[in-house]
Amino acid sequence: MTTQKIIPARNWGQRIAALVLIAIVAMLVFLVATSRHISWSAVPQYIFDETILDGIRLTILFTVLSMIISIVAGAILAMLRLSSNSVLSGFASLYIWFFRGTPLLVQIIFWFNIQLFIPSIDIGSLHVDTNAIVTAFVAALLALSLNEAAYMAEIIRGGLMAVDNGQHEAAKALGYTPVQAMLRIIFPQALRVIIPPIGNQTISMLKTTSLVSVVAAQDLLTRAQNIYARNFLIIELLIVASIWYLIMTTVASAIQFVIEQRLGKATNQGPSLLKNALRVMRAEGRNG
Repeated sequence: MTTQKIIPARNWGQRIAALVLIAIVAMLVFLVATSRHISWSAVPQYIFDETILDGIRLTILFTVLSMIISIVAGAILAMLRLSSNSVLSGFASLYIWFFRGTPLLVQIIFWFNIQLFIPSIDIGSLHVDTNAIVTAFVAALLALSLNEAAYMAEIIRGGLMAVDNGQHEAAKALGYTPVQAMLRIIFPQALRVIIPPIGNQTISMLKTTSLVSVVAAQDLLTRAQNIYARNFLIIELLIVASIWYLIMTTVASAIQFVIEQRLGKATNQGPSLLKNALRVMRAEGRNG
């Protein structure tokens, strides 16, 4: 018996579209690379400039601190949002509505000018000017953290709600307290849903920190702007900044991938432990 070889039909439309796309991209790359208005030799000159490297360190610091603060604050807001108390739930909803509904750039400028509303902090004989506390760095960090906390709250709330209600009931039947059930059963399973968007938000935060340049917070973009304000190599310094943003986001994406792979194996332990515990309880009940 002879077997017939199946030959897939050729899709000439896709091939033509691919060739056109390649031609357009190649043309754009050629136009940029051969532009006489760009000094390409300046790019490697500034790629490892100490000022640029200092800006990278501050950008990473902004990202790490703002994500830590926002995750903690977001977890609290998520719990308040799920609370049966209407006041607590209403406060969390109002917070999320406000910070998600107003531009981050506006929030950064607001915190930088907070002294217009609170000129000083007076506690007894202690008198401190607000400007001495809320510096450009603090104002930027507050804006990034508080804004991101609103998004984290919804991410964490969605992850907790994704866990089946049977897990809550089973944990309660085993005698777990609400805190124990949350830490040992619910939260480990919710992490499978929570981690990917948190990773995406972290990668986005690396780029979002560039907004703090409006208050001269000395991040990567601010340092690049300071340099091209003196030598007028605007595009060249923006290319340098873009290269570093690409490097940082690529590394962050790789870390996110590794975490998700390991977490995918670890999160299966919660349901397994719960099933085993319930099986033991049923066996003890039959023996009793």
